[in-house]
Amino acid sequence: MPLWKQIFIALTLGVVLGVALNQSGYGEYAASIKPIGDLFLNGIRMLIVPLIFVSLVSGVTSLRDMSTMGRLSIKTLSLYLGTTAVAIMIGLALAMIFKPGVGIDLGAAQAVTVAESPSLIATLVALVPANPVAAFAQGNVLQIIVFAILFGLAITLGGEAAKPVKKFMDSLAEVFYKFTGIIIAFAPYGVFALVTWVAGTYGLELLAPLAKVIGVVYLGCLIHAAVVYAGLIKFVAGLSPVRYVQGVIEPAIVAFSSTSSAGTLPVTMMSAERNLGVSRGVSSFVLPLGTTINMDGTALYQGVCALFIAQAYGIDLSLAQYATIVLTATLASIGTAGVPGAGLIMLSLVLTSVGLPLEGVAIIAGIDRILDMARTSLNVVGDCAVAVVVAKSEGQLDQTLYDTAHVLKSTDIPNQLQSSQV
Repeated sequence: MPLWKQIFIALTLGVVLGVALNQSGYGEYAASIKPIGDLFLNGIRMLIVPLIFVSLVSGVTSLRDMSTMGRLSIKTLSLYLGTTAVAIMIGLALAMIFKPGVGIDLGAAQAVTVAESPSLIATLVALVPANPVAAFAQGNVLQIIVFAILFGLAITLGGEAAKPVKKFMDSLAEVFYKFTGIIIAFAPYGVFALVTWVAGTYGLELLAPLAKVIGVVYLGCLIHAAVVYAGLIKFVAGLSPVRYVQGVIEPAIVAFSSTSSAGTLPVTMMSAERNLGVSRGVSSFVLPLGTTINMDGTALYQGVCALFIAQAYGIDLSLAQYATIVLTATLASIGTAGVPGAGLIMLSLVLTSVGLPLEGVAIIAGIDRILDMARTSLNVVGDCAVAVVVAKSEGQLDQTLYDTAHVLKSTDIPNQLQSSQV
């Protein structure tokens, strides 16, 4: 059975079992199965830091010249920031149409403590690690990315003398891709355990009063994927959106259950190369960047939640305030990259920028896990879309592989995971 079907079945069974436990009064027992999901997540997290480093170094050295990397950087950043701005506008538009905050009383809402977001200057200064070993130990993704890019450039500039290092890094990258395949084979079990825990813990009681907010966010994510991403694939890259959807099913479901773009990175890279034909050079450069700066789902969520809070408090926003929300959420997607609880941090920044009460964050925090599942899936699906578009524009997309209706099977993973060639 294809891996995505196994994961989807596990997801469905997890929802059914979790809701059944919650409704029968045994919701606390759902937590007993969570350790299985934690084991899977730990296996994924174990790979994140070394995979980002070796794949980026291998990817940068495969680009061969600085001009190629410059083009990739400009295209990638432009697409990521552009789609983020569109996402928050979709969120605002849907919130204006469906009015999820009307009839909700936030008078009793309690303030929640949200970690302070670093300033733009502090973020830029922190990009270069003073101690690379500490960056690896702390899992600071932005610093690891910068160090890996500089290390890869140094290998390229080293020429003939650095060839043994390049060969070693390429071999190490292959080892970690095989390692990734082994971990991903256990995805159905991890997804089942995690979704059972979420459904058993939250049940229907929490979802019912705020079902409109949840519904609007999920609808917005679907619209963004179907219109913006499919549009980029169809009209910019000139490829089949159907094949794109087939190729991103696996990382989308894993992201939905794990709520971590970085944690899903091994699956995302595997699917981009194996299912969508993106070259190793492009995927290893574009996708790690996407885990930190591409927050389309989170930005869309900002738009819905900000307007929800404004409606619940009876506050009318001006056109200038709407523009401020779009600008703040777009820029915050970079400023809060790699910060724990980035969604709530971004929301607090957006609310502050237009003078909305921060107390509203408390209500959103209660359903944040449910919303996080959708927005993380959208982030990951967007990473793949940008990787495909960039690869096609650079002539580094294997279109034969892209057009092949192949969906990875669990038995393919350990033995047949191969890298696409630049």
